[in-house]
Amino acid sequence: MKQASLIVLIAALCAIPLSAGAQANQSVPRAADGHPDFSGIWIGRAGANFVQSDDPLAANLASRDGTLLNFERDNALLRRADPNKPVYKPEYWEKVQKLDQDGNAEDPSFGCMPAGVPRMGPPNKIVQTPKELVFLYISPAAGGWGDTYRVIPTDGRQHTPLDDLDGTWKGESIGHWEGDTLVIDTIGFNDTSWLDITGYFHSENMHVIERMHRDGNTLNWQATVEDPDVLVKPWIMNARTLRLNADPKAVLPESLPCVERDLKHLVTKEHH
Repeated sequence: MKQASLIVLIAALCAIPLSAGAQANQSVPRAADGHPDFSGIWIGRAGANFVQSDDPLAANLASRDGTLLNFERDNALLRRADPNKPVYKPEYWEKVQKLDQDGNAEDPSFGCMPAGVPRMGPPNKIVQTPKELVFLYISPAAGGWGDTYRVIPTDGRQHTPLDDLDGTWKGESIGHWEGDTLVIDTIGFNDTSWLDITGYFHSENMHVIERMHRDGNTLNWQATVEDPDVLVKPWIMNARTLRLNADPKAVLPESLPCVERDLKHLVTKEHH
């Protein structure tokens, strides 16, 4: 695997809670069916695709002074500055802490595994048709997730019965519109992926609801995780806002393949 510190760096950027207040009330392009048109590449130039939050309580970086310099050592659960944490049942708190402290070896992403829903966050490109949306993703720099995709039907179908689904990293996603908001309902997970870097595990019965709304050239995304098997209450993840890349020639960069080389060399639990 490439430098793990870069993985943590990108994870930090992907965990930034965001606000689109400055972009609100802008005109929104419409598809032929009248719904907002989400089509496009939702990633600007490097470092420019996130809209920073003005909320002082929303930790843009979960580290001392909000700097990348301190993020690597401060991203452990017990030291993490972000107050928005999932609340686990008491019998699972010890497991969460152990996974967090052993994250270098236990985090699936450090072994080149997919991020899964909802950790993979909002898509980098959307192709919208009247009956489905195609989400395209690229790996964070030096990440182990790999390029991936999701196909979100919006044709009114119902979920496959949960007992008939084989648990997967991305689950079975079905979308519908609530006004101008796209709601994506996903079930049918494995229990291997994490919700975040800090040992936040989940069960196979996890249920994820994502909401996406467009304001002008910004796309707002937020996910709610329901998992009564392990969580005391649903966890509403930090919202993220992405900016549209207006370049008509913009393309998604290809992610380099992940090759794991670090795990066999780990000698401490230091978050690196």
